[in-house]
Order: sequence, then C-alpha cells, then structure tokens
Amino acid sequence: MTETVSFKPPVRERAEAQSAEMTEEQAKCVRQVANELHRLNQAVIQLVESGVSVEILRTSRHHADGAWGDMVVPVVVRR
Repeated sequence: MTETVSFKPPVRERAEAQSAEMTEEQAKCVRQVANELHRLNQAVIQLVESGVSVEILRTSRHHADGAWGDMVVPVVVRR
C-alpha cells in the first residue's frame, strides 16, 4: 500500500515572514535556502515514490559570528 501525503509546508511563505526584519543580503540568503529546501522536498517525494526510503540527518553545525546552521546528509534505504 502506498501512502501519498499531499500536505505542502509553506516553506517560502514562512521564509519571507521570518526575513522581514533582515538586511537585503540576509533576506536573499533566506529565499535561496527556502528555494533549495523546496527542491529537496520535491526530490524526496520522487525518491519515495520510486520505492526508496530516505531520511535527512543533521551531521554537523556550521558556526559564524554567533549564528549557526545545520549541515545535513541523506540516509538512503532500499526496499
């Protein structure tokens, strides 16, 4: 049995709202990450629909000037 999830999280909308009080450069970077996450989510959907399970895991954290960001990798499991 295949379960299809039709919920699409509003990644772009949330990113825009969160970047309202940022510099233009920061807001541009937020939009870039949101766009790439959307592409990643689409790729995950395609992979799962092809019969492969995948989990995205945080492997490390990048730190700079008091800010941080998660670095991630896919863990793929074939059926």
